[in-house]
Amino acid sequence: MKNPIARWAEDARSRPSDRYVDTCDGLRAIAVLIIGWFHIWQQSWLYPELTVLGRTISFDPLVRSGYIFVDMMILISGFCLYLPWARLRMDGGTRPDALSFYARRLMRIHPSYLLCVLVMLIVALARGAYFAAGHLRVDLLSHLTYTHTFFYQAYYATNLGGSLWTLAIEMQFYLLFPLIARAFTKRPLLTFAGMCAVSLAFRAWVRGNVTDYSMFFNQLPAYLDVYACGMAAALIHVRLSRCRHNALTRVACTALSLLAVALLWQVCRGQARCSGTEAMQLGQMARRPAMGLLCGLLVVASANSGLVLRRLIANPLTKFISSISLQFYIWHQTLAVWFAQLRIIPSEYEYPNYAGDHPWQLAFTALCFLGAIAISALLTYGFERPVARALSRRWDRLRGKRT
Repeated sequence: MKNPIARWAEDARSRPSDRYVDTCDGLRAIAVLIIGWFHIWQQSWLYPELTVLGRTISFDPLVRSGYIFVDMMILISGFCLYLPWARLRMDGGTRPDALSFYARRLMRIHPSYLLCVLVMLIVALARGAYFAAGHLRVDLLSHLTYTHTFFYQAYYATNLGGSLWTLAIEMQFYLLFPLIARAFTKRPLLTFAGMCAVSLAFRAWVRGNVTDYSMFFNQLPAYLDVYACGMAAALIHVRLSRCRHNALTRVACTALSLLAVALLWQVCRGQARCSGTEAMQLGQMARRPAMGLLCGLLVVASANSGLVLRRLIANPLTKFISSISLQFYIWHQTLAVWFAQLRIIPSEYEYPNYAGDHPWQLAFTALCFLGAIAISALLTYGFERPVARALSRRWDRLRGKRT
């Protein structure tokens, strides 16, 4: 058995994988935790600070702008979706089957999504949250068809979970992905430019012709350039993984990773200065190209960086968080609201977040994170994965009978 030093030395010399990119797990975990931090902060009003050697470091800009890390999760989705196609472009072979792609995506996401919608619906009905049958009908039917981003009642006024809009964007992109992937494989530069042009034109149209950006700034066309950056990052990573790696390559990629992190921090600071809903939405649209490029750079550079940085990003903890990230993303915001409404953490103040009750804020934040992680782990390993395996076996038997 090799000793730890020998294993580390071998790992440091090895080429990065073009099949499983472990740093993507780490970056996905970091992104979902930052998003979760933002939503929990909306309930706790805990302004995070760290004092080091007498100097106070405020993470307030990161938390205030945490919602923009949805862009990183979408980029990682584009990266992982296109990775098999990127290998195909390099090695040749048979294109992935579109029908199987749709089935696998549905088996991965739809059962957990339906469970969330069902639970939220039961809670909403029990509370009498629907004052009109029309609202209930639109909310439910649009969620069942992943079209709720098109209706105000089902997007901003929904009773079925505020985070589910992102899954609608993902499902809409999945529908187009086999065609986009085929075009990207044949003409990567042209397809990349086309996707970016659509996003830039759409956002420019929104800024110039719409007075209320709420129903437009998070639609699929506004994210196509982020998906394009993820797909381009997959293609670049596959090419890099086939090259000979040496210490200089690792150092350069480590430096680029740190540069991407520093620039992302500046993006967060700029977004955090936006005051008011309209300014935040405009700022998010304006900064989306930068988020796409910087997150794409970070994904590629970190995957090819030095061992220390790779282990900081991809470790047992971040891999675990990544494994439960779907459930964490679906449930964390709703759980934070429920915990606040139920007043699970006692306080002498009626509104402890407004009063700045620091012990309550710390305890509430810890409860939200730990509670969301525990429930997400339970749902991932007790529901999501067993159901996905059962559906996958049934699908494989069905496909076998047809062939």
